[in-house]
Amino acid sequence: MKLTEIVASGAIVPRLGSSERDEVIAELVDALIGCGAAEARLRDELIGRILERERRGSTGFGRGIAVPHVKHKNVKRMAAAVGLSPTGVEFNALDKQPVFSIFLLLSPEDRPEDHLQAMEVIFKNLSKETFRRFLRQAGSVAEVQDLLGEADGQQLAG
Repeated sequence: MKLTEIVASGAIVPRLGSSERDEVIAELVDALIGCGAAEARLRDELIGRILERERRGSTGFGRGIAVPHVKHKNVKRMAAAVGLSPTGVEFNALDKQPVFSIFLLLSPEDRPEDHLQAMEVIFKNLSKETFRRFLRQAGSVAEVQDLLGEADGQQLAG
C-alpha cells in the first residue's frame, strides 16, 4: 500500500483555513467529500465520530503531526486527506506542541486490516524527520503530491 493510493486526489489542503482542531477536522472531511471520497450525507456523522475518537485519546502523536481516523460502515473505500497548518493547531498532542501536518483517514468498517495497513504506511513515513520537514514546508498541492510520490518510491527501494 502506498501513500499515493491512500491520499485522495483532490483532498490535499496545503493551507488550512482554521487553527482550531474541530474546524480543521471538518475542513478535511469536507475536502474528502468535495473530491468524492466520502458522501456529503455522512458529513456530520463522520465529524462527530472523529471528534468522539479524539476525546478518547488524542491522535496528535507529537513532532507536529496528527492522524485523526475513523472506521465507518457507510464509507465505501479508504481515503485520506492531508492538511497543513502554517501556524499550528492545538491537538492536545502527546508532546503538548502544536500540530502542523494532519492526515485524516476514513476507512470502511468491514476492512480493519486495510485500515491498520494504511495507518502503518502513514506512520512509517511520518516517523521520518526529513519527510515531516518537507511536508511542513510544502506550499502547494503539487508539492505535497510530489513528496508522497517520492516517499512511495523510497518505500519500494527500501
